[in-house]
Amino acid sequence: MASGDSSSKSDPEQQPVTATSPAAPALELKPLKNVMPIVPAQQVDSASCPTSRPTAPPPTSTALVESQAMRLDPDNDESGVENITKKHAGRIREDPVGFVVQTAAFYQGTGWRSYSNYVGTRILYEGFSATFKERILASQKVNELIQKMAENQLDVLIQQKQNAYDTEMSANAGKKNYKAKSRPMRPEDIVARRKTLVAELTAVAKNNIDKLVCDMNSMKFIRFFAFVINNILVRMYHQGIHIKESEFLELRRVAEYCAEKKYSMVVLPCHKSHIDYLVISYIFFRMGLALPHIAAGDNLDMPVVGKALKGGGAFFIRRSWADDQLYTSIVQEYVQELLEGGYNIECFIEGTRSRTGKLLPPKLGVLKIVMDAMLTNRVQDCYVVPISIGYDKVIETETYINELLGIPKEKESLWGVITNSRLLQLKMGRIDVRFAKPYSLRNFMNNEIERREIINELESTDNVAKAQLLKALGYKVLADINSVSVVMPTALVGTVILTLRGRGVGRNELIRRVEWLKREILSKGGRVANFSGMETGEVVDRALGVLKDLVALQKNLLEPVFYAVKRFELSFYRNQLIHLFVHEAIVAVTMYTRIKIGGAKSTQQISHVDLLNEVTFLSRLLKTEFIYNPGNIESNVEFTLDYMKKSNVIEINSEGYVGLSDVERSIGRENYDFYCFLLWPFVETYWLAAVSLYTLIPTAKELIQLDSDGQPQLHWVEERVFMEKTQMFGKTLYYQGDLSYFESVNMETLKNGFNRLSDYGILMIKKPTNSKERTKVALHPDFMPSRGPDGRVSTDGALWDMVEHIGTFRREGKNRRDNAAVSSRVLRFAEIVANAPAPVKRE
Repeated sequence: MASGDSSSKSDPEQQPVTATSPAAPALELKPLKNVMPIVPAQQVDSASCPTSRPTAPPPTSTALVESQAMRLDPDNDESGVENITKKHAGRIREDPVGFVVQTAAFYQGTGWRSYSNYVGTRILYEGFSATFKERILASQKVNELIQKMAENQLDVLIQQKQNAYDTEMSANAGKKNYKAKSRPMRPEDIVARRKTLVAELTAVAKNNIDKLVCDMNSMKFIRFFAFVINNILVRMYHQGIHIKESEFLELRRVAEYCAEKKYSMVVLPCHKSHIDYLVISYIFFRMGLALPHIAAGDNLDMPVVGKALKGGGAFFIRRSWADDQLYTSIVQEYVQELLEGGYNIECFIEGTRSRTGKLLPPKLGVLKIVMDAMLTNRVQDCYVVPISIGYDKVIETETYINELLGIPKEKESLWGVITNSRLLQLKMGRIDVRFAKPYSLRNFMNNEIERREIINELESTDNVAKAQLLKALGYKVLADINSVSVVMPTALVGTVILTLRGRGVGRNELIRRVEWLKREILSKGGRVANFSGMETGEVVDRALGVLKDLVALQKNLLEPVFYAVKRFELSFYRNQLIHLFVHEAIVAVTMYTRIKIGGAKSTQQISHVDLLNEVTFLSRLLKTEFIYNPGNIESNVEFTLDYMKKSNVIEINSEGYVGLSDVERSIGRENYDFYCFLLWPFVETYWLAAVSLYTLIPTAKELIQLDSDGQPQLHWVEERVFMEKTQMFGKTLYYQGDLSYFESVNMETLKNGFNRLSDYGILMIKKPTNSKERTKVALHPDFMPSRGPDGRVSTDGALWDMVEHIGTFRREGKNRRDNAAVSSRVLRFAEIVANAPAPVKRE
């Protein structure tokens, strides 16, 4: 459990950041005068700034909630939650009068629907977008780049003409009075060509600007769009959109301050669904804040829906644009123009929707532009607003599973989502949105630069320091989102069902475990959705209703039993709360390396030294999957052991050996098992990633091929083919009982596993150098297994050592203790997969 600051250099495996541009002046930011006294979330000194309403202290992480109440009553952390769509009629058949009244209110612009007194820089007027387009096209940065690019192209053309002329004259040197057909460019030709090139590049820039800039030109359209989105959201999420009043009042206070100072708010939500785009803008409209300009992928720039989204503030960015200088310059100029004007900006910190339910590593493209504007002092300050969005049911989970299994991705369409009549008829529960404490980006950067001065004193270039600063910001935003995220009832129910040893569970037992899980979440400072004193059984029943296509009910038994019918899809909801228990899960799975041995109680204990060593290995292996608490591994382990001991899950004897407590054994290890079941699917995936490297071993014939230096040639395989073969390999192992979790073959976690194996130097990854090439992978020669006299791959060597080390943390299963049988069967399948034709057919 390494430090939560992922940019720290304390991890010896941390890969160095390569500087790709010349050294810049040292990082330097001067403090602002009269800065609003707001500091990062979780670090607020209540005396430093006035609050909109008194707030109670958060629960301590070690306090255990003793209440055995049968209600999911809100604790003080989730009090004051309001449903902002409570009185909105979404279905004309259910409430025809209410629907007509609501429609009339939107048409007439009654109350908040008029959107006439929003807080923030003025938007939504005729010519708004045209002004930005003109500014960007006329900007010094864009024009200087156009001139530079024109000169570079002109130099190439001049050289080509000169070379052609010289070649022709050289070939006809013996001919008298020879008149060359080609000629060097004359001065007047150069002037004319320069003018043409500038015009062509300007036209390209104008086209890019037209596609990029949003079209927030009409208040009338926004009101109509808000009416449409309101009806869509209240129909699909019939239990409403819930926000915490105190958090929103604080956000509004910051918005008013930013409007006064002409600062932007940089809104950074998590990304679980296409609906996210609509939810944030709807809340800002409903609560009277200036709509943000939303950075969206150009995959959503489609007929009709693309135009509508642009009218609501979306600006579409290419997925990849680093190799296009002109486009990069235009995007940078646009974002920095927005920041200069104090316009709100929204971008999804993860870059893409999370297909697994947990937060993804941060994508920092837009944040880099924002940070550069601060470092160059083009912008004085802006305020960062991390946002968590929680859904009872995410509409795309079935599609996500198909993508994770390697089934070709269908063309994305938000329009398809919001106009799907089947989806509009569904009742998918509620949405909970929470706002982390906004904070000054300049203050954050100043604090980080000051803190890192000693750490970075040996850095050779400022680019490394910038990269670390940017990464620190990205991971802080993720931590802030996790700190305010709300665990939904569907996540509670789904998690309980997936963390029980049996195939199913009765209703009473399900309610009991949901209550236990709720108490555990609260004891760790987490949040559970507020259901206003509703009975736990009623909350569970409502969650089961939302999950009816994932959880089935078996009747005609001694008691009805609920069981998972789509475990993979249900894991999306379990993963939404795994960040709260990841430290306990790592310790529990490490203890399992001894507990699975069985026998006497003493043989199932692990020494503190061995525990620390194994936790270190496992936490570093999984460090791209999870966000750990701040601090070093030793302090996090001690804190976690103390928590588990106070919870009566473990005991530590006088010699420092750690084992299960008698209390935990007496209840059938149910709490300990809960922690293990959370992490085991990820352990399985990383084991699969490691063992799949055996499919990269060349055949005997390929093995003897040497390169020009007399060394064995690397056996490069296209990454896409390797992934397809790995998933086929994993599915085979699952159906034959050597892999416990079908979700372990998911593409996203496998990619993370391969990246970590690359960090360890086991897997080599060769990136393409042009658009025609594809990413390729190869096994590093130092980890290449040998073949025995019979031609079979040996299980000796560093690669198998890694496979077995990861395997020690796995859940026991069919033949799992028979290492010889497992290794021979797994390696036989690996060889079959390696020799299979490529690509392997997808299901």
